[in-house]
Amino acid sequence: MNKYLTIILVFVFLFSCENEENVIEPISLSENIEIYERDLISNDYIFVVENSSTYSYLINKEGYKIYEWNFETSSGNDLEILSDGSIIGLFKDNNATIDFGGFGGTGKIIDINNNTTWEYTVSDDNSIAHHDIEILPNGNILMMIWERIPIDEALANGVDFNTDIFTEKIIEINPTTNNIVWQWRSWEHIIQDKFEDLPNFGDINQNPEKININYSIDNPPGGSFFINGDIMHANGLDYDPINDVIYLSVNYYDEIWVIDHSTTSEEAQSSNGGNYNKGGDLIYRFGNPNTYNSLGTKIFDKNHFPNLLEDGVLGEGNVLVYVNGNSDEQSIIYELEMPESFNLQSNFNNEPNIIWSYINDDIFSGKLCGAIRLSNGNTLITESDFGLWEITYDGNIAWKYRKDETTNFIWRSYHYSPVGEVSENLGLLND
Repeated sequence: MNKYLTIILVFVFLFSCENEENVIEPISLSENIEIYERDLISNDYIFVVENSSTYSYLINKEGYKIYEWNFETSSGNDLEILSDGSIIGLFKDNNATIDFGGFGGTGKIIDINNNTTWEYTVSDDNSIAHHDIEILPNGNILMMIWERIPIDEALANGVDFNTDIFTEKIIEINPTTNNIVWQWRSWEHIIQDKFEDLPNFGDINQNPEKININYSIDNPPGGSFFINGDIMHANGLDYDPINDVIYLSVNYYDEIWVIDHSTTSEEAQSSNGGNYNKGGDLIYRFGNPNTYNSLGTKIFDKNHFPNLLEDGVLGEGNVLVYVNGNSDEQSIIYELEMPESFNLQSNFNNEPNIIWSYINDDIFSGKLCGAIRLSNGNTLITESDFGLWEITYDGNIAWKYRKDETTNFIWRSYHYSPVGEVSENLGLLND
């Protein structure tokens, strides 16, 4: 018996030696990790952007913080890491007089030594930068602005409200000169169908490229922001360099507006010019056809982060959108196919095709949130009051990260390669 046992032990030893390279090493996971499916997760670092905070951090998939940032002032929501390791972001003006949720005031670029290398402030009694900031391929920077329209001017243009209102404006800044080189104002592209003897009167359905200025007033989203005159509440933008257009998420309209960036500032004030010859009118919009009484199904219910998929990821050219789902307290993430040519028609279903979606009974957050497409085709979902979910394309949960208890909300998350420029410039290649 001992003879046979010895032979068996020798065989086991030899077999284990031959297969030593296939042995799976144990992984140490942080207490923040709830699900970790080793064979399904993407190999990306995740930048966790805390909401309205002086603190944000980069984590690995084991849930450990590998790089941290501490800022002198709280973020005004969006932060991103540039290829050289700098942070571009929006930060709060502590003296802001317009302080709706998501307000910021100052755009900054902060280098890896915590030096501010660029700064631009929009914050006074009539306007403030808010929510999101975007750097363009030419180095210029887009900022979203809330613009006050005084009540007298609003009433004279057919707005059915009882106080000053705040509409959306986008500006493009040259960071070398800090000059505004382009701008678009939603106020210059409105329509109303209530007061025939006032400007901007028209048939809303026959003018889908125009913004019904009274839509959210007639369909109030609730909340103190709306009461204070914030009737649009855009919360995010993204830029498409191929088509030279801007995607703008407009929360109180439950839709995304597509704006032609190829116009001059003068053309952007009009309804002519630019690549689509519509000037600053909307060249496309989606998520809620009720805003212009057209055909199609409303699928958005408070939306965040219009994320154009780029750089060869799965679904390139499509747009990911996080729909908060406040009405029934159920969030859903959509991947939507953008049309080959942007075109809005009246009495027509202009809504995009749904390519992919994800819903989970445990995912709901009434504000913030977003979704990104990872390097392996998975989708990373930011559920702002919980943390992060990584979902495979066929709907399996690959990874689940619970935020720290001390973190109030997460604004968004972004991914960066462990062997890319960002990791190299942050000194993380050997981590």
